[in-house]
Amino acid sequence: MLGLFKDTPVIGKATTIIKSSNDRLFNFIGIELLVNYPRWSPEVKELEKLTDGPIGAGTMCRQVRIDQGNRSESTFKVNVFDFGVRICFEGVSNPYRCDYLIESITEMDCRLTFVFELLTLDLHVRPFEKLVRIAVQDGTERTVKNIKKLIEAECTDLTS
Repeated sequence: MLGLFKDTPVIGKATTIIKSSNDRLFNFIGIELLVNYPRWSPEVKELEKLTDGPIGAGTMCRQVRIDQGNRSESTFKVNVFDFGVRICFEGVSNPYRCDYLIESITEMDCRLTFVFELLTLDLHVRPFEKLVRIAVQDGTERTVKNIKKLIEAECTDLTS
């Protein structure tokens, strides 16, 4: 009976190869977060930075999302901002983590791995955990596809 109340994170992970330099991809995801996050995640309807200065470790943001018809608002903090390699933000008001890992393959090819973790599930959602896991995995796969499409289109535009 005790196992029913154990918090097991719901984790989605997706990886893709992107025709871009590490720095360009990191700029797109990290430095240009406020502009590009709603582009690769159209569920984001509002996004605002709550702290002063450029995006970096410690930056706080607020977002409003509409996911499958459900509106949610959350505040998140950038925990890791390792230029060219990794950006990670974690929910402050809600228990989640978004982790973007960038690995160089060649000078103009890199691997993006996106991991989304829903750190706890509300009690009323637990009976639907399997459906939540499927939705989270689908969301991570859609995220990397959207980032790939957007960054490769921009890189093509820059070389044209």
